[in-house]
Amino acid sequence: MSKVIITCAVTGAIHTPSMSDHLPITPQQIAEQSIAAAEAGASIIHLHARDPIDGRPTPDPAVFMQFLPVIKQSTDAVINITTGGGLGMSLDERLAAPLLAKPEMCSLNMGSMNFNIAPSAARVKHFKHDWEKPYLEGTTNYIFRNTFQDIEQVVERLGKAHGTRFEFECYDVGHLYNLAHMLDRKVVEPPLFTQTIFGILGGIGAEPRNLMFMKETADRLFGKDYVWSVLAAGRHQMPFVTMAGMLGGNVRVGLEDSLWIGKGKAATSNAEQVTKIRRILEELSLEIATPAEAREMLKLKGGDLVGF
Repeated sequence: MSKVIITCAVTGAIHTPSMSDHLPITPQQIAEQSIAAAEAGASIIHLHARDPIDGRPTPDPAVFMQFLPVIKQSTDAVINITTGGGLGMSLDERLAAPLLAKPEMCSLNMGSMNFNIAPSAARVKHFKHDWEKPYLEGTTNYIFRNTFQDIEQVVERLGKAHGTRFEFECYDVGHLYNLAHMLDRKVVEPPLFTQTIFGILGGIGAEPRNLMFMKETADRLFGKDYVWSVLAAGRHQMPFVTMAGMLGGNVRVGLEDSLWIGKGKAATSNAEQVTKIRRILEELSLEIATPAEAREMLKLKGGDLVGF
């Protein structure tokens, strides 16, 4: 079995500031938690940006540039920037920071889908900011757009123009077939870093049999042309990424995906989650990939060729 790549998704665009006091909001907080996660064992750091005043997701490249160079100067981890952005952002807004930063890696969602995070609003007793509740509740009528044309545009404008490779985010079985279609047409090139995602309302459910089915489908579609990774939302995070490690896969943790470290216990940092999954994997006699090893496994261009 090859070494396990740990990705840490530091802040995301799903959780809001009222859900956790430990969610990094400001550029300084995002940088500090990213560096700590890398020191704990994450070889890839996946990043969104937030308005430093009220914590809402922002596509503003100027905000990204307040933390990207700091992280790069302090760690050798691969920096992976979102192209999913936040709810309601246009494709051009979602691509603004990646096109400026020219990172080694970006996320790329492999299909349009209902993306409902409204139930989480009911669990918040007091909101810190006026934007949070309508942002969450509005997702009952929200479609996360990622058309075939959108996907090809991202690959053309970012991948082929700047050598950026992708974390292909697959929220359901159909997304694997969308990726296979892109591979057959040579829009994308192997190795495909395929992130299978469980537990988002609108995507495939977080059941162990679904994890097995997604892996079997990816094995059948991609053979040796892909590198498999798993993330799961909320309380499903640790059980599912542990299963992935046992099955020869890679893992993603972080406060973007779950605010918890154990049953009923909030995570105090991204590094805490990285430390926990690293300990679990090492106790299973699995080795953790370094950033250099992750770059080799995923055929990345190297940190010296980015734009920050």
